[in-house]
Amino acid sequence: MSRTGTTSDRLTCAPSRAARELGLKRGEFDLAVNLGLIRAMPDEGGGGPRVALAELDRLRSGDGFPDALRGRVATVGTTAGAELMDVAPTRFTSLARYGLLIPVKFYLNRYRTVVWLYLAEELRQFAAEGSHARLLTARRTPTEIREGLKAGMDRRPRNWRGRHVGFLTRQAGDDPWARAAAVACLLDPADVADVVRDPRERTRLARCHPRLPAHGAPGSPTAELAETLMTASEPDEVAWFRADLAHTMEMARRHRSMSDTLSPAATAATAATAATAAPTALTPPNPLVPLPLPPAGPDPLAPPLAPAAERWPAPTDPIPPHGLLSWLRRRRRRPAG
Repeated sequence: MSRTGTTSDRLTCAPSRAARELGLKRGEFDLAVNLGLIRAMPDEGGGGPRVALAELDRLRSGDGFPDALRGRVATVGTTAGAELMDVAPTRFTSLARYGLLIPVKFYLNRYRTVVWLYLAEELRQFAAEGSHARLLTARRTPTEIREGLKAGMDRRPRNWRGRHVGFLTRQAGDDPWARAAAVACLLDPADVADVVRDPRERTRLARCHPRLPAHGAPGSPTAELAETLMTASEPDEVAWFRADLAHTMEMARRHRSMSDTLSPAATAATAATAATAAPTALTPPNPLVPLPLPPAGPDPLAPPLAPAAERWPAPTDPIPPHGLLSWLRRRRRRPAG
């Protein structure tokens, strides 16, 4: 029996079809979504992103379609980028390592060499900026750049991470847990555990973990190298990500989605059941809902407790300060009456 599509399925399409409709390769489509050029929405069934057919119509009706859209997501490597900016490849690499040119993607070739890719549109804008003329046309690279490169400076991985966390945050939308997971996925797990101490919260972050670019088979040297590039490493960068994670987690803890809260009727029934249950019949807490903080002092609206003698009967003989187990054994052996 064929499954009848929902209204959402009829009004949206999968990324593969959207890419074909727009004349883009799948990598170009994903980059356009990351850059916010194509508005995508999460699948209600828990799948990947979907694109509204109305969004496809909007893009197809734009001026210069499809060349204009393809031009905005066109990427180039070092050699093509140097030609585009009319500089030597060594000068281009120096500017990129110093952090003036920010990569948008990377991949590892068969020799496990990192190949950084840049938006061609951004390189044209950089070359056209008058204040950058000295960086491009001077016979020698400026002194501050030379000194940084001599010290081993390479800000390309860091700049990619900073840019990619922006992509992931945009995809997270208004969900504070997804926004926190977008920051956490670029941190070492030990740093995440140090900032987020509650294992239940870390479990929820793991469920919201965004999909990072795949490079090689899992566990392969290529995948391990890519994971290193995608993990914050410099001390000040790690400190920034940790502070951002702590901030987003505070926002997430205040958030209560409708799926995490009970209806008023269910809440009243739960409260009534808890009031009549035995003290040992405790309900385990929901691991996805942070526990509320205890009140700072006694609740002024709570009824006063009964005297201790009424709440718990006193023993017939005094309990010695030590040897509680021996006292209990004697009570069990004592004949009734």
